[in-house]
Amino acid sequence: MQRYETDVIAWANEQAAFIRAGRFDMLDLEHLADEIEDVGKSERRELRSRMAVLLAHLLKWQYQDGFRSKSWQRTIKEQRKGIAGCLKETPSLKTDLAQSDWWELVWSDAVSLAVKETGLDCFPESCPWSIELVINPEFWPE
Repeated sequence: MQRYETDVIAWANEQAAFIRAGRFDMLDLEHLADEIEDVGKSERRELRSRMAVLLAHLLKWQYQDGFRSKSWQRTIKEQRKGIAGCLKETPSLKTDLAQSDWWELVWSDAVSLAVKETGLDCFPESCPWSIELVINPEFWPE
């Protein structure tokens, strides 16, 4: 039997083989449960990362209007499309969007990214836009 701690890929393949063979008595249930939970965490991390990048670029768009570029525009569009895809594929992530704790973390990430990329330190303490505006393809802050 493969050990989870020494080779997670071999362990995962073995667990899948046990399931397919109906050998449920051989399953490493504790680690399987951990891995299943991690799938959800990965989806949440992707949404958080995409949202932070989107918000950072919206901040740059608003606060550095003289530097607006096709690259920024493309990044904003790509992140909106990626967020829409995340929410379509995993609708339960929509509950994260309604949580103030989650938004605070995302906003903090976005501001840190915007400060790093612009050198500016003048951004609002909290997000000035609603989620509906942020993901709206027609919204471009002025």
